[in-house]
Amino acid sequence: MTNAKPVLTPMASSPKLTLTSGKALANPTKYRQLVGSLQYLQFTRLDIAFAVNKLSQFMHCPTDDHWQAAKRILRYLAGTPSHGIFFSSKNPLNLHAYSDADWGGDSFDYASTNAYIIYLGTHPISWSAKKQKGVARSSTEAEYRAVANAVAKLRWVCNILTELGIELPTPPTVYCDNVGATFLCANPVFHSRMKHIALDYHFVRGHIQDGALRVAHVHTHDQLTDVLTKPLPRAHFLHLRNKIVVTEASPS
Repeated sequence: MTNAKPVLTPMASSPKLTLTSGKALANPTKYRQLVGSLQYLQFTRLDIAFAVNKLSQFMHCPTDDHWQAAKRILRYLAGTPSHGIFFSSKNPLNLHAYSDADWGGDSFDYASTNAYIIYLGTHPISWSAKKQKGVARSSTEAEYRAVANAVAKLRWVCNILTELGIELPTPPTVYCDNVGATFLCANPVFHSRMKHIALDYHFVRGHIQDGALRVAHVHTHDQLTDVLTKPLPRAHFLHLRNKIVVTEASPS
């Protein structure tokens, strides 16, 4: 793939990959080795995190379509060999996170994908794109589960910073683009239709009441974690890639 033609996105926005896409590979070893290697690369390249997570779901029975999708990631990387995250020495010490979910985005089992990106100042320091267990019965439920995951990771980061002797000037903020999930965080009256997510509700609500963090609404256009929940059209992907601070390194 060294001289392969580069592409501008790591995964095509259509058609969507499923377990039944294409014909099963006679020898899936190369596919598993490639996707396994890409899992290490996404530790510093969050722009491929969704594509790698998606392909990881087919490890047990990969097909030729999945193999072509894996090679597309290599073509994308071939066009962006010097891209990465730049960490500046002059960076404010405030903590915030973006949380998002693609409700019922998997056309095979209709499970949702949730994702978060945690920033220390302007630097992304932790991110995740994972398929939710079970099927969410509403977009609010899917988004609230995503918020709970982001809050759990955010509190872990806060504990690490405390152990390092770093004091945050303001409580962290979690940005969510779902109005229902945002209102649920701020509503002291537990809604009867949300009893099935009671654990997540009380977990997030407890931290908000303690003043440890807050949850705020963000417009969908400014939701940076879209890039981790679904394959995006080229223009939107490139726009968000710059927003999440995956940029080309300046020549040394």
